[in-house]
Amino acid sequence: MDKLSSNVLLAGCILMANLDWAGIAGYALKAAIGGGIWLAYKLAADRIERTRQKKQ
Repeated sequence: MDKLSSNVLLAGCILMANLDWAGIAGYALKAAIGGGIWLAYKLAADRIERTRQKKQ
């Protein structure tokens, strides 16, 4: 069991060292901005729909 955990730890360290952290951070920033824009449009659309339903 001890050999398996050390192999998993070694593989995890190698994978984490090879990641492009700047690329991941840039993607995360773009995803957060895109999510915020989508949320704003969704809230605006819901509000418009509620005002249309009240008029009818």
